[in-house]
Amino acid sequence: MEFMQPLDWEEALEVKAAHPEARPIFGGTDVMVELNFGRERPEVLMDLTRVPELREWGEEDGRLRIGAGVTYTRIIEELKERLPGLAMASRTVGSPQIRNRGTVGGNLGTSSPAGDALPPLYVSGAEVEVASVRGVRRIPVEEFVRGPKRNALREDELILSFLLPGARGPQQYAKIGPRNAMVIAVCSLGLALDPERRELGVCIGSAGPTPIRAREAEGFIRGVLEEENLWESRGEIGESALARFGELVAGAAKPISDVRGTAEYRRHAVAVLARRVLRWAWEEYREGR
Repeated sequence: MEFMQPLDWEEALEVKAAHPEARPIFGGTDVMVELNFGRERPEVLMDLTRVPELREWGEEDGRLRIGAGVTYTRIIEELKERLPGLAMASRTVGSPQIRNRGTVGGNLGTSSPAGDALPPLYVSGAEVEVASVRGVRRIPVEEFVRGPKRNALREDELILSFLLPGARGPQQYAKIGPRNAMVIAVCSLGLALDPERRELGVCIGSAGPTPIRAREAEGFIRGVLEEENLWESRGEIGESALARFGELVAGAAKPISDVRGTAEYRRHAVAVLARRVLRWAWEEYREGR
């Protein structure tokens, strides 16, 4: 195996152009597992940890632009106020050591439906910025992730950053696993409220080939909030509406049975998570937090 370590972004793109087969690595929390179990043996391993552009974040045209090498720990410490849903998801990733190394860029590159960072990106309408020596393009995250460990990256492209707006209202993330920590999600759910626009987004994780936006459930609960004037009154969402919301979210899931859980259990759990996170987010909104 050949090992390469570019020192800046331009050099990284040149290496990728010359070696399309090169496997990029930053935190290594996914790649090293594959290597250690002999599931993957790339001819070229490209370490990107010395590329400064990947570790930067800032604002651009009213959105946050976050480098693919920004770790989960930094998202928790530096962006929890602006991106509470993504920070919540980041707290559920592995152990402190994994969070210190792992990145959202790696989650995007792996494109696992169980990736904890993905549901918060989906509900925020994030874009993935990718680049090659030919130029830069931005892809909506729902178009970027195409299936289990499949995405829209071309062979000479690398992930540079992702862009998304700061939270416009309460956000929540929850997941279920066979234990409380250091676990891959059996299923997960991200939710975001946007009171100013009277919008709500919900995304299911680890219960389909990709994360799934529950569009019918979103439309249903928007209708309830409008019809009952709840945005203005900040009244409670009724139990029957919460139950129906959970049913519709579960109906959008496309789970399979595997070693972590059955399809039936995943559907049930998704419905429970949907009710919980909507209630939690709505309580935040009612209390003005």
